[in-house]
Amino acid sequence: MKIACVGGGPASLFFAILMKRETPACDVTVYERNPAGTTYGWGVTYSDDLRDNLRFADPETARAVIDNSVSWGEWLVHLPERPGLVMNDEYGGYGISRHRLLDILTERALALGVRIETERTVTGLADVADADLVVAGDGAGSVLREHHAEQFGTEIEVGRNPYIWLGTTKVFDAFAFAFAETEHGWVWCYGYKYSDQYSTAVVECGPDTWTGLGFDRMPQAECLALLEKLFAGILDGHPLMGQEAADGTARWLNFRTVTNRAWSHDNIVLLGDAAHTTHYSVGLGTALALGDAAVLALSLHQEPTLAAAFARYERERKDEVVMEQRAAGYSARWFEELHRYIDLPTKQLLALLSFRHSSVLPHLPPRVYYGLGWTASKFLSVTGIRRRLLARVQRERLSQATQTR
Repeated sequence: MKIACVGGGPASLFFAILMKRETPACDVTVYERNPAGTTYGWGVTYSDDLRDNLRFADPETARAVIDNSVSWGEWLVHLPERPGLVMNDEYGGYGISRHRLLDILTERALALGVRIETERTVTGLADVADADLVVAGDGAGSVLREHHAEQFGTEIEVGRNPYIWLGTTKVFDAFAFAFAETEHGWVWCYGYKYSDQYSTAVVECGPDTWTGLGFDRMPQAECLALLEKLFAGILDGHPLMGQEAADGTARWLNFRTVTNRAWSHDNIVLLGDAAHTTHYSVGLGTALALGDAAVLALSLHQEPTLAAAFARYERERKDEVVMEQRAAGYSARWFEELHRYIDLPTKQLLALLSFRHSSVLPHLPPRVYYGLGWTASKFLSVTGIRRRLLARVQRERLSQATQTR
């Protein structure tokens, strides 16, 4: 089989690794439009589930990823005019530089015999016409998907709040949430380390706050200076770093939630963000993309035809993805409706921040929901159990495939 993977992100590279590892004779090429070593973004996060799934899918890749990751075991929430930072020790995780992750996957793919062609733009099927299988892993703005948007049933919902993806030399000891009040409304930051030298800082605010503070027209240097002032309490004098837009302003974005009715058409299959996106406030994008790669590779190895493999891939992935997209949507809504929660007593605010994935919370007064604490906890517990069961099933399938090699 001749396989063309369009897009050189984690999903395409990991899929190429798994296919070449299991079937060395297959011809796999990854096409990336940017120069080698070029990537946008600072660090990515993942959980124990992804770590364990990587170990089952490809132990060598897992070892390299784990060895280059840093971890945290708690949350820190910084609230103005309230004493100190509030700790929650129930939410651990891992961070790794996006650049280093891509290097690890690239090195592993090349070692297995995958061809990687950088500075190669694929604008349509004519550019990869000789491929038996075309994997569209070219991100949320997938060109291949857009050429067949009607067949895929693509829908894109643009989020309300502007956000900006930044880096900092402040190494956070824990996953940090920080909230800053301004005369035009609230601005908040999610911060997490991804190495021993750097952290990611994602800053978000409502559209009225964004225009009121002048972020929509402010040069990047002024924007970063203002944000450093607003979040001085967690940055401890460290600078923020970003990538400016073409007009010299800061690169603010609005999150785009991508869904597709179908994930395959003819010999094209969607992977990762091309198939689905989840809001950054839940930090699942990389984990879901790598999960797609593992299940697609397994389906292709165990099914007799492309059509059967595609059907199995969608069947096994869509349940989890839809569930996580819904949870991410409610998480995004929690921050869009921050005014409902920010003036609550500290204990209630922190509890509802933990429960922000709930589908019930937006429809009840926050204090009423908090008063139903046992019920809410039970609901989240059931959701968490389902997630863990799905992850365990995937690991068992990967383990079974490993034993039959």
